[in-house]
Amino acid sequence: MALARFGRQVKRPYGVCVKMSAVAIMGLCFIFVWSMFSTPSTSVTVQRESFDDIAEPVASGTRVSKSKGNELEKHRSSDHNKKVESGLKKKDEKKINGSLPLPAHEHKSGKKNDKHVSNRKKEKLKLPSGVSKEKPEHQEQEESQGEEEEKENEDEEVVVVDGKEEGLDGEGEENGEREGDGDLDESVDQETREKVENENEGLKNEGKKRKIKGPVFDPKAHYSWKLCSTRSKHNYMPCIDVESGFTRLQSYRHSERSCPKAPPMCLVPLPHDGYDSPVRWPESKLKILYKNVAHPKLAAYMKNHNWLIESGEHLMFPQNQSEFQGGVVHYLESIEEMVPDIEWGKNIRVVLDVGCADSSFVASLLDKDVLTLSLGLKDDLVDLAQVSLERGFATVVSPFARRRLPFPSGVFDAIHCGGCTMPWHSDGGKLLLEINRILRPGGYFILSTKHDSIEGEEAMNTLTSSICWNILAHKTDDVSEVGVKIYQKPESNDIYELRRRKNPPLCKEHENPDAAWYVPMKTCLHAIPSAIEQHGTEWPEEWPKRLETYPDWLNDKQKAIDDDKHWKDIVEKSYLTGMGIDWSTIRNVMDMKAIYGGFAAALLQQKIWVMNVVPVHAPDTLPFIFERGLVGIYHDWCEPFGTYPRSYDLLHADHFFSRLKNRCKQPVSIVVEMDRILRPGGWVIVRDKVEILDPLEGILGSLHWEIRLTYSQNKEGIICAQKTIWRP
Repeated sequence: MALARFGRQVKRPYGVCVKMSAVAIMGLCFIFVWSMFSTPSTSVTVQRESFDDIAEPVASGTRVSKSKGNELEKHRSSDHNKKVESGLKKKDEKKINGSLPLPAHEHKSGKKNDKHVSNRKKEKLKLPSGVSKEKPEHQEQEESQGEEEEKENEDEEVVVVDGKEEGLDGEGEENGEREGDGDLDESVDQETREKVENENEGLKNEGKKRKIKGPVFDPKAHYSWKLCSTRSKHNYMPCIDVESGFTRLQSYRHSERSCPKAPPMCLVPLPHDGYDSPVRWPESKLKILYKNVAHPKLAAYMKNHNWLIESGEHLMFPQNQSEFQGGVVHYLESIEEMVPDIEWGKNIRVVLDVGCADSSFVASLLDKDVLTLSLGLKDDLVDLAQVSLERGFATVVSPFARRRLPFPSGVFDAIHCGGCTMPWHSDGGKLLLEINRILRPGGYFILSTKHDSIEGEEAMNTLTSSICWNILAHKTDDVSEVGVKIYQKPESNDIYELRRRKNPPLCKEHENPDAAWYVPMKTCLHAIPSAIEQHGTEWPEEWPKRLETYPDWLNDKQKAIDDDKHWKDIVEKSYLTGMGIDWSTIRNVMDMKAIYGGFAAALLQQKIWVMNVVPVHAPDTLPFIFERGLVGIYHDWCEPFGTYPRSYDLLHADHFFSRLKNRCKQPVSIVVEMDRILRPGGWVIVRDKVEILDPLEGILGSLHWEIRLTYSQNKEGIICAQKTIWRP
């Protein structure tokens, strides 16, 4: 009956709706029956394979809500998961290769295609504000990603750099640093960055060899330059002078090395009273041009110290005048009388002078064939280190607070601190323990002070006894009224075992005593070398024999011998005669990538001194350089060097830039740093590949340097250029 009634209703005109409802009901019934007899995996698989018209696949870095994820998990078996994920991966790869835009963070995924995109980004150099160049459209899109990508790539060798105005022209560098009281946080951040960089360096070299490397200098770049507008003006030291908002003088100098996040891309101005070529050596030992080093605090300092006198346009240094009454010659003779084993210029060749308060001490030792490296401290607002450099003495500016000094262990024959007010016994004696690290076993620590407090003297005696230093002599000079103490470091570890209290303790065996770049000071004693393959086991030969003596611990003596011969030939046959350099104007020289010190040794007869810089990423040959009776320092050239502007007369860079390829974010900043530390009229000699020298010649031209000589053969060549006094 019901079916008959339903049939009659269908025949009526309004039965169309009923017909459609019936079809829908029958369709739903069919789907229900089908789903009951079909496996879930088959259903989902068929459904996935029919989604070919999806516009954008789900990226690997995109988050999926938990509710949807739970629903999918209920309808998937383990086998089905593998099928779906592999299918999605194939489709994602197709879409990525099809130029779909990727999120800024997707380069961190593990896919090969993502790595390819990341490498493509790193190929393109984003130029600083002082550099103009036409940029492709996709590079502008990469730059718009902003600081987020910069932070995520902080420890990678990325050549995409921050092109912000701050930190480049010197006006906004305070944004890249902590203000005066926040230097601890900044130093910790910097330590962390360097530590991560050092740890990952090996992995980068091994695991990222496939990375596409671009040129060191962009040959199509166009450069324009501005003067730095920093508060320290013509004495600007980027990692030392702090451009903070504070008005107090202490804000000029950090207690630790702290570099701007973006390397400076500005030129340091000349002194406001003008600049003239320095007084030539050896006359500069007695006088220098005052306007080259003029500083308000220096003028106030001269009123109370008679060892430097203003006379017309010169600063005069009266012979045998010093901080010590009776003269520096008398002071040195009294030291030799106190300890006859100290023979200046023979067994004592390399000396560190902490503080460089009185460079007459350095000058007098130089007459005795002693090479003294003065350590200018950051809190020296008088800028006496700049005076020392202008006189032609080996000097470097470095912090001395919480991190190790940038020298290897056991390399200085003697360390001197004259008129010293250093807090040696504070903070667990870290400063004195650092002196102990870099002092040669059996070496001498000479400390001279006036009016020591009883408490301070007792604390110093306790500390030196705990590290087993032997007091060889203690005398207060009747003439100078200066109390001089001479200590000697132990020559073996036996005495350490005899201590009742093992405080400070011996350092752990795995701690490298030569690691010195951004390494915090330790309150422990490093064991004294005893094996023949360790440097510092034996005292070197007397000078000058030690210059050509190759110790047993040197791994490959033949390489050092060949290096000496190589540079001797080049210096004699090319540098001294074929470059057009007036070597009588050259006194302060830097070898930016020293190996065995062969270049410095070849120039020794020219009455110059050479700062041998061993880059931190290069093999550690600095201990051997000191062993020869030369001086040097560790440095990372991705950062500015620790010295005043206009410090050097000649810079030497042998295959220097090719070794830095893709290591520094902005290699052009190294050329800017070379311009900062080289005096006007100074010279630079660069030996490298032609592909590096060609664009470098253009950069030097934009700085208005005069290219005096270029030479190329077999894809390598030389540039010899002279810096002019020009400034924009």
